[in-house]
Amino acid sequence: MSSVDPRQLKIAAAAQALTYVKSGMKLGIGTGSTAEEFVRLLSVKVAEGFEIIGVPTSERTAALCEELGVPLTTLEETPHLDLTIDGADEVDGQLSLIKGGGGALLREKIVAAASDAMIVIADESKVVDVLGRFPLPVEVNRFGLAATKRAIEQAISDLGLEAPLALRMKDDAIFVTDGGHYILDASFGRIPDTRALSDALFAIPGVVEHGLFIGLARTAIIAGTSGIRTIS
Repeated sequence: MSSVDPRQLKIAAAAQALTYVKSGMKLGIGTGSTAEEFVRLLSVKVAEGFEIIGVPTSERTAALCEELGVPLTTLEETPHLDLTIDGADEVDGQLSLIKGGGGALLREKIVAAASDAMIVIADESKVVDVLGRFPLPVEVNRFGLAATKRAIEQAISDLGLEAPLALRMKDDAIFVTDGGHYILDASFGRIPDTRALSDALFAIPGVVEHGLFIGLARTAIIAGTSGIRTIS
């Protein structure tokens, strides 16, 4: 693969992921720029008669699927899925992820957990030795925001870590997730023990979800300038 165009790498990863999708599958459909390339490729197969039904992980993905004719369902109607295909903001060699740069982490994790398998699609820039270079999104309830932020800061300190917390903004207003929550982005740089951090965050009542996806992905399809490689 000679091109270094980032979009072409995303398309290449999405095309490889599409080979894992079989007609008749119930599919979780992710959020983000790489997942959107997957939706575009999937819609071509659907137009040719390929049968799937999808659960989108965000309102943005739902709108794109509807625009391109990809049939949708909900987890209420279809609570068990065969496969989820989604992007990632970071992926390490153990298939642990940071997700949520687009703010859809709660729905993304619910859909992934409802699936028999999760395949991550990404370009090689997303692969890291240790998670944490990308800020970790922590989705929090609006109620008690200052108290929750203080509790998160204390939990981070208790683990011997440092991570400035920034309330996510968009267009000069506080960013609100599809679930109606806020996001605090935690800039760690490195997260040496993702499981310990996950447990500490989940122990805080105001934390709704966080962007560490541990033990959910089964395969990662990574597109680079030298071709496609698979981590599993």
